[in-house]
Amino acid sequence: MNILLIYPRYPVTFWSFQHVLKYVSKKAAFPPLGLLTVAAMLPEDWNCRLVDLNVQALKDKDLMWADYVMISAMLIQRESIHAVLKECRSFGKKVVAGGPFVNSMPEEYAYGIDHLILNEAESTLKPFLEDLRKGQPKKIYSASEFPELVQTPIPRWDLIDIRNYVTLSIQYSRGCPYDCEFCDITSLYGRRPRPKRAEQFIRELQAIYDRGWRGTIFIVDDNFIGNRKEVRQLLREVISWMRIHDYPFGFVTETSIHLADDDETIHLMTEAGFDSVFIGLETPNEESLLECSKNHNCRRDMVAAIKKLQSAGLQVLGGYIVGFDHDDETIFSKQIKFIQETGVVAAMVGLLNALPGTRLWQRLKKENRLEGNASGSNTELNFIPKMDREKLIEGYRMLVRTIYTPRNLYQRICNFLDHYKPHPYKRKGMSTAYKIAFLKSLFYNGVLGSGPSQWYYWKTLIKTVLQYPDSFPEAMALTIFGDHFRKIARGI
Repeated sequence: MNILLIYPRYPVTFWSFQHVLKYVSKKAAFPPLGLLTVAAMLPEDWNCRLVDLNVQALKDKDLMWADYVMISAMLIQRESIHAVLKECRSFGKKVVAGGPFVNSMPEEYAYGIDHLILNEAESTLKPFLEDLRKGQPKKIYSASEFPELVQTPIPRWDLIDIRNYVTLSIQYSRGCPYDCEFCDITSLYGRRPRPKRAEQFIRELQAIYDRGWRGTIFIVDDNFIGNRKEVRQLLREVISWMRIHDYPFGFVTETSIHLADDDETIHLMTEAGFDSVFIGLETPNEESLLECSKNHNCRRDMVAAIKKLQSAGLQVLGGYIVGFDHDDETIFSKQIKFIQETGVVAAMVGLLNALPGTRLWQRLKKENRLEGNASGSNTELNFIPKMDREKLIEGYRMLVRTIYTPRNLYQRICNFLDHYKPHPYKRKGMSTAYKIAFLKSLFYNGVLGSGPSQWYYWKTLIKTVLQYPDSFPEAMALTIFGDHFRKIARGI
């Protein structure tokens, strides 16, 4: 059996990091971890090829070779998904699909997909494969239980060229103990964090190491610290492994703001090689936090919590939302003040979006406020907001463009550097890849740049050399990411 796995193309968004790629000579930010994992679940005697459309084009000869096509994707990849399905139909190829996009809206894809593998592959792929062997595969496979990840195999890294990616990805757990109204994680993966065993995770690290990767790894968990007891044990194992291998990786992950309350976990994470965490900060408006059940962000000084993490050696990447029912027209200036005070350089601000399966979707549907399906983009509205729509959209555009002016970006970088203390393992010198990225940054921003952008770039570089020499790599990386975010902001 010849299986062609296709990963659809991402549009240019905050998370695509498209404008960073030219600096680091890469083709995509992240590999298709889900498809690589699914490939490892297929029979060993099957032939597999993987085409990541973010890296390479889909060729006719690939489709002609395939007996079946397998697709997995996110909602944001919808446009590319439909193009792939059209291409598969023109070649008469049967398509098997799973992942968040079909789990969120299976009815939209029922026509163009032959077999829907819903929920999680650990539960539903095996029954499909058994029926396929019998020649009687069904249209839909679903399951009510959430499988344990101890049965999840090591991804098939041999199917891609890892040199094409900025970071590689790995998963430790699925599920989140919190149930934010706008988030679809609990409907997809449940509220009980289901981790892999520590030794299982270490085997995956070793597999990545053996492929020759040296660099950043994104741990894609929905909330890495969802089960802190298990996480602490894992981190102790990771620390031992990292020390033996001379810290070949740096880790990025997603956590809740609770991390700032846990000194032991913070210490273990930085010792293990974590240097960045993404946190859903959402809003400084406590009424809006209560509205969306983000109770764990309430009744706390979030600015102080972020600065504590920065001082421990963790850069905070923040997610922010406007458009809650309790937001009024003052929210935009409040968000700007909040973001600037925290020194969160990578501030990803979006409009509230109602995703299928969420409690927000259900509530707005009951209130007759839904307007079409979610696109997966947080720069679009798919419901009737309480605030005047035009004022919300214009306020959002103003907010995003304001925080990414050269002056405000520079101020946040300096604010961050004032508190940031890099871990000693990060002071081993700059890699060749980083030096090349820095030289490109000098050319694109320092030489070709113009006006305020060029001025603040040189100001950041000189101030970092004089005042924050230990944080020079981080500062220069932030100017590169700032270029990406500024271009995204202009396009909103």
